Amino acid sequence: MRKTLIATLASLGLAVAPLALASTIEIQVNNTMSEGGSESAAVERFAEYLEEQAPGRFNVRPFLAGSLGGENAVLELLNLGQTQLSITGGNWRQQYAPEYDAITVPFVFATWDEVDAFMESPSGQTLVEIAEEKGGIKYFGTQHRGPRHMTANKAIHSPEDLQGFRMRLPSLPVWLQVWEEIGATVVNVPAPEIYLAMQTRQVDGHENSLSSPYTRRLWEVQDHIILTSHVQFPWNWVASKRWWDRLEADDQALIAEAIEVARLHGTEVERELDEYYLEQLEANGMTIIEPDVEAFREAAMPAIERILAEMADGVMDDALGGND
Repeated sequence: MRKTLIATLASLGLAVAPLALASTIEIQVNNTMSEGGSESAAVERFAEYLEEQAPGRFNVRPFLAGSLGGENAVLELLNLGQTQLSITGGNWRQQYAPEYDAITVPFVFATWDEVDAFMESPSGQTLVEIAEEKGGIKYFGTQHRGPRHMTANKAIHSPEDLQGFRMRLPSLPVWLQVWEEIGATVVNVPAPEIYLAMQTRQVDGHENSLSSPYTRRLWEVQDHIILTSHVQFPWNWVASKRWWDRLEADDQALIAEAIEVARLHGTEVERELDEYYLEQLEANGMTIIEPDVEAFREAAMPAIERILAEMADGVMDDALGGND
């Protein structure tokens, strides 16, 4: 029937290109980071894989650097079915199921294996189900980011070294509770002012992934990198459920396969970048310290247990049971 229709259109002198284009599936892929990092590398691999497997079937359009808005704005677009995919951070967990979000709590998970195991646990799966129900998003898995560490203007080896230490933190109540429990004096400074705050000694250090001290040239105002790995904060591949449910099963299977390939590629690129950042920070004069992370975790544990106890039943066991 399709061939007959095309032949009829051709005989009438009408173009058939729009008919072919109509079968092309547009996929917008959103992320808040600029081009050049592991995130854009993952999007590129996603597009390449789909084109390799089904030439011309998909039109992948990257929307990077928050060009469609921040994470919350994109989550709303996904819910409405007005965009298709996002490599999103942790806002979806806090927005839809904060009572299951143990991943945001510092010093709970020491490795990516522990994070992924939590997402496969009953608590993690419930988190995914609630997000699908409330936010209309379909979850596909994590893409690993560099762990968050500390920078400091002095050597930090143990919690005792944090007494009187003025530490810049973002305004996440859970993070403030944990670091205050350990002994730091928490200071809130807007991200663009981090360098100046260190230069003027308003703060003694901060925490972030290694890309922060590298891109901000913090070796000019800080002396040490403290490898605390206190938060493993992943990217998450999610799709609009409204859009997803309208796709054919074969297209769903291929897109899911491409996401798997892309997120593993992005994870590997991030690992390589993290190694590069550490080498460059050391080359620029920063001293790399591997502290007693377990001592930090023990000092933080009263706050960690208070926070997890306020979450849903089972979260504490699923979060801490595998790494006691």
